[in-house]
Amino acid sequence: DGEVPIIIGLAADSGCGKSTFMRRVTSTFGGDVVGPLGGGFNNGGWETNTLVSDLTTVICLDDYHLNDRQGRKVSGLTALNTAEQKFDLMYEHVKALKEGKSVMKPIYNHVNGTLDEPEKIEPTPIIIIEGLHPFHDDRVRELIDFSLYLDISPDVKLNWKIQRDMEERGHSLESILASIEARKPDFDAFIEPQKKYADYVIEVLPTQLDPEDKKTLRVRAIQKKGVADFNPAYLFDEGSEITWVPSADKLSTPAPGMKLAYTQEQYFGNDVSVLEMDGSFDNIQELVYVESNLGNTNSKFYGEVTQAMLSLADSPGSNNGTGLMQTLAAFAIRELYNKKSAAAKLAATTAAAAA
Repeated sequence: DGEVPIIIGLAADSGCGKSTFMRRVTSTFGGDVVGPLGGGFNNGGWETNTLVSDLTTVICLDDYHLNDRQGRKVSGLTALNTAEQKFDLMYEHVKALKEGKSVMKPIYNHVNGTLDEPEKIEPTPIIIIEGLHPFHDDRVRELIDFSLYLDISPDVKLNWKIQRDMEERGHSLESILASIEARKPDFDAFIEPQKKYADYVIEVLPTQLDPEDKKTLRVRAIQKKGVADFNPAYLFDEGSEITWVPSADKLSTPAPGMKLAYTQEQYFGNDVSVLEMDGSFDNIQELVYVESNLGNTNSKFYGEVTQAMLSLADSPGSNNGTGLMQTLAAFAIRELYNKKSAAAKLAATTAAAAA
């Protein structure tokens, strides 16, 4: 039918919520089968990082590490360093998948740090490549139809790491700070520069509503204008500048409250629309009040954004802007796919009629 797989790229550091975001995207497309390729190790399959559903394949770019964990000890380089990635192979595989061909992709085993036997990846209508370096290689970048970057601010990253490693795993504050500092030079050099290529950036910052509050988040969706088949979501009036404090009678929020904003800005020289939510909410069902004042959400029916949030209510970020902006991004990807799919089918029908 002339359909060409669409390629979505997602860049972020480890521990920044990529897996939660992938759950939101794959659930948006539905389907009966969502899980690890081959069933995964625990179900008689193999250790894999690849997730598949009826329409989507999610490829973890850690599988393109040049060396295993032991090899990196020898090279003295971290996995964040671009010298430790096989970009030629990554490009060849993404190109082949976009052309509708299957590939034999390597596997990086996160459990024991080894490079395992390759697995066969079949092309699906939507292929998502996620990891540390999806936009570093310009050849790979050219193949990507829509690019996203999860930008977690240093303060939030530190708070998350303290919560996870100190409160849950018993690590000391000193060891946590040392581990962050050790990663920072390579993150600054190799990961962060990629955000200038993203069509959609989800920026997670500390709240501005209370300087003492270390847990409440301010989340901004930075949406590039002029991207093919993508119209940025807006609040109330497209192209305007708005700050909005929702009625407490319609949206119950814990302290320090809730504020939304919509602005037009410049981001790395590009015109962007920015949708912002600062604060969290108590009841996801009440989010429909906010949803009713948003435009270009790409929902199929009234309340679908809220319904999608409810379906993943136990996932991190489901009571704040993280979940909302990820859901809006997932809906934008669905709409992008629908538009490109319809255009491909029309072109194929026209070509067949002319033949």
